[in-house]
Amino acid sequence: MHSIQLKLLNNDSGLDDNLSYGVRDAGADPFNERSVCAFSTCKQILGGRFRFESNSEVLLQLVESTYGALPPHELPIAAPEFRVELRLSPRQANPGVVEPPPVQTQAGAGLICGVMDASNYAVLMPERHMALVVASEDMLSHPYYLRYELIEFATFMLATRGLGLVPLHGACIGKQGRGILLLGASGSGKSTLALHSLLHGFDFLAEDAVFVEPESLFATGVANYLHVQADALRFVEDDETRRWISQSPVIRRRSGVLKFESDLRKGRGQLAAAPLELVGAIFVSSQLADDPRTLLSVVPDDEIAARLSADQPYAARQPGWQRFVQQLTHLGAYQLHRGTHPQASVEALRQLLG
Repeated sequence: MHSIQLKLLNNDSGLDDNLSYGVRDAGADPFNERSVCAFSTCKQILGGRFRFESNSEVLLQLVESTYGALPPHELPIAAPEFRVELRLSPRQANPGVVEPPPVQTQAGAGLICGVMDASNYAVLMPERHMALVVASEDMLSHPYYLRYELIEFATFMLATRGLGLVPLHGACIGKQGRGILLLGASGSGKSTLALHSLLHGFDFLAEDAVFVEPESLFATGVANYLHVQADALRFVEDDETRRWISQSPVIRRRSGVLKFESDLRKGRGQLAAAPLELVGAIFVSSQLADDPRTLLSVVPDDEIAARLSADQPYAARQPGWQRFVQQLTHLGAYQLHRGTHPQASVEALRQLLG
């Protein structure tokens, strides 16, 4: 890969390398603390610059497939450089696992940990903008879980803590630099609405995770993949688009739901070239509208804070949440009920964006 460079790590301090680590025997490294990361690549993600270093070219190829060819978003705030070390460890003794165990999280002593098992985990030091992700060779057979639950876990957590972003489970689309948050429970239709917005000329920011700078209300995300279920294809009339989705790999969510994972960088629609300035939020409902001519209804200002907290329980515990809610309440929020066709919902979004 052209963006993955072979990197020689040099000691610029002028001190003997063994002495600088307090180790006089060059072979004395029982915990593999000094393993050489021969490969590195840099990416601009979520408004921050990330340096990924690894002892495995295969792991960096996975980084490239995750973050390559994305618009390099920058936020109107100072951003540190983040460092993520990816370490490939030997294959586990129990091969043939159909599905790796879900990540369990712990935090304390300035560390955040996400652990699948003894051979697959992520350890983060947010204050130092660093993370270590360890994956065993057999996890290469589960690229979706390795990417989504370990690599993206580390990347998203570092960006959230290091840049002061509010992390939201939702989607975001927009036009001419203005964006709308699409919120709602899993299965409410956010991804389907985001897909049809993309196909009707909207700028696509994210469909699963959105990160908002609470002062400016600029939203950023990673527009790499779109995840839709097979039944969403019945509303897609364009044959080329149907082929693009139906020929995509199928992933299995932890809930057991199967979805197509379609690469948005394959020329289908327009990705948001820069963070979008939010103009409001929409709570997407799976219920059909009583009147198909009226899909949108205004959420009263005094109900927005409670609705947001109920919809985003994780984000509601993060720094910056109160400021985010205050700002968004000033902009306004809406309830969107389902129409007979997603295109009707797209037209409702178009009215809000002007």
